[in-house]
Amino acid sequence: MKKTIGILAHVDAGKTTFSEQVLYHTNTIRNRGRVDHKTSFLDTNNIEKERGITIFSDQAIFEINDSTYYLLDTPGHIDFSSEMERTLSILDYAILIVSAVEGIQGHTETIWNLLRKYNVPTFFFINKIDRTGADLEKIIEEIKGDLTEDICYINKLRDIDEEIIEFISERDDILLEKYLNGDYEEEEEWILALKTLIKENKIFPCLSGSALQDEGIENFLNIFNELTITNYNEVSDFSGRVYKIKYDDNGTRLTFIKALSGSLKVRDEVSYGKDDEIIEKVSSIRIYNGNRFSTVDKVVAGDVFAVTGLTMAEAGSGIGELKDCIDFNMVPTLMSKVICDSSYNVKDILRYFRILESEDPALNVNWNEALQEIQVSIMGKIQLEVLKEVVEERFNLKVDFGPCEIMYKETIGNISYGYGHFEPLKHYAEVHLKLEANNRGEGITFENKCHADDLTTGHQNLIKTHIFERDHHGLLTGSPITDIKFTLLTGRAHNKHTEGGDFREATFRAIRQGLEKIENMLLEPYYKFKIDVDLEYMGRVISDIQRLKGSFNPPDNKLNKVTITGRGPVSTFMDYSAEILTFTKGKGSINLIFDGYDVCHNSEEVIERLEYNKNADIEYSSSSVFCSKGQGFIVPWDKVEEYMHCDKMRII
Repeated sequence: MKKTIGILAHVDAGKTTFSEQVLYHTNTIRNRGRVDHKTSFLDTNNIEKERGITIFSDQAIFEINDSTYYLLDTPGHIDFSSEMERTLSILDYAILIVSAVEGIQGHTETIWNLLRKYNVPTFFFINKIDRTGADLEKIIEEIKGDLTEDICYINKLRDIDEEIIEFISERDDILLEKYLNGDYEEEEEWILALKTLIKENKIFPCLSGSALQDEGIENFLNIFNELTITNYNEVSDFSGRVYKIKYDDNGTRLTFIKALSGSLKVRDEVSYGKDDEIIEKVSSIRIYNGNRFSTVDKVVAGDVFAVTGLTMAEAGSGIGELKDCIDFNMVPTLMSKVICDSSYNVKDILRYFRILESEDPALNVNWNEALQEIQVSIMGKIQLEVLKEVVEERFNLKVDFGPCEIMYKETIGNISYGYGHFEPLKHYAEVHLKLEANNRGEGITFENKCHADDLTTGHQNLIKTHIFERDHHGLLTGSPITDIKFTLLTGRAHNKHTEGGDFREATFRAIRQGLEKIENMLLEPYYKFKIDVDLEYMGRVISDIQRLKGSFNPPDNKLNKVTITGRGPVSTFMDYSAEILTFTKGKGSINLIFDGYDVCHNSEEVIERLEYNKNADIEYSSSSVFCSKGQGFIVPWDKVEEYMHCDKMRII
């Protein structure tokens, strides 16, 4: 039986130490490494060893009885949560480490929400129970209150007590009847039911111990091994999920895949892409264990491996029979520009950052033509520091980064209609779109109401492709637009003159023209926060929240402590943790979780500061191009509708 498991936690909860104990007890390593000694097995990168944190997800392999485990150690710091999320997409089970002292922290909630998104069966391990201030019962209640009521504390599996049996029966109607009749002597039946309920995400087992002191680890492994099950089909056609891209020291592109069905051999051809348009041959297959790998000729369903030969696959892509591609949740909220010595060739630097972007798509590397600078998207300041070290270590380049800037977005307030026409000599395309405001966080969506008599299906699909092919600029700051539904109403092509790029031009102009006629709104990223301080600081915190343009719920007082939850802009709250530590003398804490985008609290100030000139944006124009007597001429956006060739009144 093959099982892929992930170890996850808020930073410093003991995740890497727990992983070391697991590998030691399963005879994978002879000596247990430690983060503070820079000897941990899975923190293979020099930067990880120096900083004492996990930055990249790495793999280890171990066996328990007849089961082979692929263990993936993931980053715990929020700045590297996009790397963590990509790993979740291939897990059979997750182990979520929670500190018995600190309890549920901000990033713990983020991890939990992502685990639920991917429906990953999860075991809790409450760590550091040997530490002063550890409170097992309190942490269990905290998990029940903040994460799930379906947590079940298990101390031993055999001779399970009546409390656990009752917990199982509440989630299974057949077993409930047996329990009420006092018929629960067949222990194997209840254990089998427990396995099934865990697999169905209806029960989340919880155990405890101390990874550093090696308490409870062996018991956890025995119970975990018995309660986890997988069933992979090795004889069907091959399918797999890409979860990571990486370049080795020789510059070879490695595509890391989890095989979900069938088998794959060296020299096999695999297809991927939206319509299986990409077909490439597998050159080699590697099985990684820490920083070492072995080459194999064949892998089967359940294996986690890397291949060479695939040049365009991205993290989240389905391979073979798996056609879908995952859209990941964790999005950067900050942006920074790359600063480098003028002696460097900017094209070379951009090429290096494109390599990093292929490994971490969330970087969103962008060449800003107007400002003549490379821009990267980031989760936080620690990521920038690490990125600087990575560039120097891998490419021998010394770069710096500008100040962290908030990544704004733009949207619309109601309904508009956009018209775009592109007809210079020997070109022709016309597009009519309806623009409607989507719910916050819904992003860009598309509906097609165009009749095939007006445009061929191929041209309709082309318009849809152009809507989704890039982030389109808004009018206020040039930031990406979001939360808009585009409906294709109609359009027109020419049998002789229409070429592929014509509909890109017409579509972009239609989007822009629709934005010109409607209220545009600036959006900024928001945090959901949880602040814990002594009661004496409550007034100060509430005053600060108001000053920082946040909102809050009624405070929750417990003895001499108070917890305040609420929501506020990233721009004002991103540095507030340092303030809290200062005025509470290190006793207060704040947990911040990204909570989507909402209306910017200081739109006018931001718009004025960014000084975006919509008429000077060389990538976008709201005007259209028409042709008369063999000559093209430009019609400004407010006159475009008078020149359109399609009957717009009919389709509205």
